[in-house]
Amino acid sequence: MTEPSRADDLREELGAFGLSDTEIDAYLTILSTGETTTREVSEESDVTQRAVYSIAERLENRGLVRVNDHASPTTIRAVPPDEAIATLSKRLESIRPVLEARYTETAPKAPEIQIVKSRETVLKRFRNAIADADHEIVVAIPHDVYPEIESELRAAHEDGTLVFLLVGELDDAEASQRTFADAADVVRQWGADLPFLYAVDDEVSMIGDSGLPRGTHEAGENAVFVSESNLAGAVFGLYLGTYWPASTERYVTDPDPLPNHYDWFRTAVLHAFLHDRNGRELWADVETVDGERVSGRVSRIRQPFVEPATSEFALENSLFLETEEGEVSIGGSGTFLEDYEGIAVTLRSA
Repeated sequence: MTEPSRADDLREELGAFGLSDTEIDAYLTILSTGETTTREVSEESDVTQRAVYSIAERLENRGLVRVNDHASPTTIRAVPPDEAIATLSKRLESIRPVLEARYTETAPKAPEIQIVKSRETVLKRFRNAIADADHEIVVAIPHDVYPEIESELRAAHEDGTLVFLLVGELDDAEASQRTFADAADVVRQWGADLPFLYAVDDEVSMIGDSGLPRGTHEAGENAVFVSESNLAGAVFGLYLGTYWPASTERYVTDPDPLPNHYDWFRTAVLHAFLHDRNGRELWADVETVDGERVSGRVSRIRQPFVEPATSEFALENSLFLETEEGEVSIGGSGTFLEDYEGIAVTLRSA
């Protein structure tokens, strides 16, 4: 077996124990030197020295290294491999009784794609999706069907779910008579007919003819329900990239009080922009998917949700922070353009 192959195998096995790529880079650097400083780990692993302290603490908690923070500078020493492996094995063995007690044999849950042909099924699935929402609901719905799911949206919104609502076939006179404040964070209107669709938490979605939830559809008109993240994301992209920017903004929520913590990145971006639009300078502490913590003054915000849109393309939502290392960009789940993928954000006044 070649040396590169051994290194790849080691990285894969360390990843199986829950170590992120950044933690693996740091640990391998420490292993190769025996004892080193945070600065040396920072330079070898290409992460900030501040991040190294956090990584070292997590590695120490796993029994892989020992941190001597009484020394100046702080040093990190690798635990001997036999001792580290024994610690990991002991931890795995300790949870065996709990795993066995909780284990229930079930069939794998496959993604679902289903053609829906009845009004009752459409509304039932939508209500169930709203009730199960943890983070976000986006919906495009005819104005005369909206009252049928209004109470469910209000309940979800009251629980802190982010709601984007697009109401079709709604003219200015009708819009002025409706109150959306307790049911959604942002509401837009579309004067003509548009497809009925929803997407919840980037996990489940449905799209179909607007006559279906009304019960006025003709033969051959139906909706498609999917419970697969990529397809649900495609429905969200269609919603945000096509119908949302072509509609008219009717209502926008007030910004949340500060400080505030967000576990859904788009919610953080929305409220950061609302504060920024009101002239408030912000500081953000971001937890990344790699377990790093990135903090700094919010210098720019890219978002397509409310006017004026500041994104360069439809799905762009990101925060730019001024850090000690310069300006960095943070994106949400699945980001590929930004410097970091953020999974949680705390906003406070700068």
